[in-house]
Amino acid sequence: MRDNKGFTLIELLIVVVIIGILAAIAIPKFSATREKAYFAAMKSDLKNLASQQEIYYSDAYAYSAVTADLAFTNSDGVTVTIAASSSGWSGTATHAALGTAEGCAIYYGTATAPTAPIAPSQPGEVACTS
Repeated sequence: MRDNKGFTLIELLIVVVIIGILAAIAIPKFSATREKAYFAAMKSDLKNLASQQEIYYSDAYAYSAVTADLAFTNSDGVTVTIAASSSGWSGTATHAALGTAEGCAIYYGTATAPTAPIAPSQPGEVACTS
């Protein structure tokens, strides 16, 4: 009599196919989650920028386009661009891992609303492309 221990080739192939199917389902879900995290980082940076601008305005009675004046630090991979005047400011954020057409924007006061990557509908609103 033979002692049959172990798995057959067909059993092993079925397991590999099942793992492949699960991976094909899970990988797109993870990449969508990563993109959501990039947008969350950009939104957070613009909200922090708004807070820092108001703190700076309470001291200097003007807004600043210089991040060092605001003591503002952006998140890793996020690029924040600021335009400011004495009565308003605007800012846009993009992430290095996303395309240049994707990002977030905010404006406040008499500043002109940014048009790229997206135009916010009202002052103080953080608008994002996705």
